[in-house]
Amino acid sequence: MSNTRIKQRVDVLGDRYRARAASLSPSLQAVARYLHEHREQIVDATAMDIAQATGTSDATVVRTVQALGFAGLRDLKTTLASWFGPALNAEEKMSATVGDLACDIHSGIDFVLGGHQRACETLAEPQNRQAVAEAVSLLIAARQVAIFGINASGILAEYSARLFTRIGIPAVTLNRAGIALAEQLIALQRGDVLIMMAQQSAHREGLTTLKEAKRLGMPVILLTHALDSAFARQADVVINVPRGGENGRMPLHGTVLVCLEMLILSVASATAGRSVKTLKRIQDLNRSLKSAAKK
Repeated sequence: MSNTRIKQRVDVLGDRYRARAASLSPSLQAVARYLHEHREQIVDATAMDIAQATGTSDATVVRTVQALGFAGLRDLKTTLASWFGPALNAEEKMSATVGDLACDIHSGIDFVLGGHQRACETLAEPQNRQAVAEAVSLLIAARQVAIFGINASGILAEYSARLFTRIGIPAVTLNRAGIALAEQLIALQRGDVLIMMAQQSAHREGLTTLKEAKRLGMPVILLTHALDSAFARQADVVINVPRGGENGRMPLHGTVLVCLEMLILSVASATAGRSVKTLKRIQDLNRSLKSAAKK
């Protein structure tokens, strides 16, 4: 959705915030400011989520929403959803992407290569190198690595979990929803480290996973391009991983995979003895399986 479409809509929250915020108590002002400045997160957040982000209570959040003239949080979310307009689905993103490209193979090649080149340049920046180094230090000491990702990122989570296992670090995948995600989360323990792939939207799966990690005292490593998201504010290490997708275009997931493989190979290099020993044992077991199959 373009900025032009947003500007054509009536900004009910913004108008009410500017008109009423000054008359609110300090605690209500803090919540009102958060609601005004973090609109995308609010659409998927609960009152408790907002209270945690603002250091207040869920009752204070409800009072603030009502002080701004909304019947409740649901009314505010409905207003924001109307202001944002409908989100683009995968079909619309693909249409927007191919519609912007010339009708030849080179435009598609240039789009993907250019996007990955810009993203890799960002990954190579000093602050990202430092973030990767901090993440590797956490991963080396992990009892177990948990990797969170949904939709396409869920596939990357499964692949990465296998690679961590191959270098001698137990790994679990957190890539489901509902009760299935709860069953995955129950495997987490103190001493684990969480790697999250998440962007701007503060969806329930991510927030629940983050809350459980915090309860267990687990360090959180976030791979994202949404550096101002609710997830980024609570992560211990944030690695800036651009994915493209601007102006409704199709996002690219390759750079996320590059970042994951950087982390895994760096951990393997730092714990070479354990990595080689684990891979040797895997090969021994594989040979045994082949021998048993021949008998």
